[in-house]
Amino acid sequence: MSADIAAIRRRRRRVMVGGVAVGGGAPVVVQSMTNTDTADVASTVAQVHELWQAGSEVVRVTVNTLEAARAVPAVREKLDALGCPVPLVGDFHFNGHKLLGQVPECAEALAKLRINPGNVGRGAKRDEQFATLIDFACRYDRPIRIGVNWGSLDQELLARMMDENLKLSRPSPTQEVMSQALIVSALESAARAEALGLPGDKIILSCKLSGVQDLIRVYRDLASRCDYPLHLGLTEAGMGSKGIVASTAALAILLQEGIGDTIRVSLTPQPGESRTTEVQVAQEILQTMGMRSFTPLVTACPGCGRTTSTVFQELAQSIQTWLRRQMPVWRERYPGVEAMNVAVMGCVVNGPGESKHANIGISLPGTNETPVAPVYEDGVKTVTLKGDRIAQDFQALVEAYVQRTYGDKA
Repeated sequence: MSADIAAIRRRRRRVMVGGVAVGGGAPVVVQSMTNTDTADVASTVAQVHELWQAGSEVVRVTVNTLEAARAVPAVREKLDALGCPVPLVGDFHFNGHKLLGQVPECAEALAKLRINPGNVGRGAKRDEQFATLIDFACRYDRPIRIGVNWGSLDQELLARMMDENLKLSRPSPTQEVMSQALIVSALESAARAEALGLPGDKIILSCKLSGVQDLIRVYRDLASRCDYPLHLGLTEAGMGSKGIVASTAALAILLQEGIGDTIRVSLTPQPGESRTTEVQVAQEILQTMGMRSFTPLVTACPGCGRTTSTVFQELAQSIQTWLRRQMPVWRERYPGVEAMNVAVMGCVVNGPGESKHANIGISLPGTNETPVAPVYEDGVKTVTLKGDRIAQDFQALVEAYVQRTYGDKA
């Protein structure tokens, strides 16, 4: 990360979410959200634990019913028993003020509250219900995220701003007014929270939209108008490659401008797909941009007519999967290993060169090439592999390299 980007990010206030720092120049935090029924304690604990093991540093859970609110303390207790300290965020809509009033121990078990100004009551009840939520945040010394969403924007605020816009001699386009309403909702809610006694270093803001250009425009404006830490995410990003590409396009531009202190990639999982995919994508966005390192990455060529065999593809995939599986242990045992680069290349054209640039790399033989695979460590050729066990032998070499390079030298 460049010095200019780091300086911009340091200007944000710092908010502590459990033991995780958000803003104030702290590393950009990766977070995710469960899709279990929170009232089902066992399945919620299992999914939170899975997300945490995958690298999610904060996990949000839905708190929408009395049963869910009552379950949160049990979820926290069981996670602690598993040695899983990940901060839990309670996601409240419509009835949060009632649920916390009935189950105050829910607020105590949570590290942060998330509220949506568009879903906190209507009319005269809005101020009272919002104030109740802020009171719980103050009482239990918990930060809040004021999360405004395109799909649930405060309709009263929007109507007011639309009316004001129509009275202008040159009214702005409707889309622009709606974008401004998102920002105003967030900023007015934050000001109201501070007036009610919540310290400014307990507030995180977000303004989520589903359009890439809309999101970029709104966050640039929001960032210029406040110093609260900002949560980034393209809401309803979608499934598969569409969701990954859209989220990456939006978040990468903003992060490169120093905007964003915590991120979530809101992917719709494929049927049966692990929820951890969104964590992996968020990590890879930050790592490929040089902002953080989470797990060793594999450099691999795309393949061409010189690589008609699938050997290098299979090896690249197996090595990447294996590296990720090692990280829960390696992270504690081998500090710095997360920044290691491994190259798995398919032919002589770029294979040796890329392998030399990696910490450790292998150049597999392409079609009609001599069936040998030179291995390079820190730019130096160390061994040439051949035979039917190239994959297993290379994996053993990677493990030995990790132990030798990142192990305790004491």
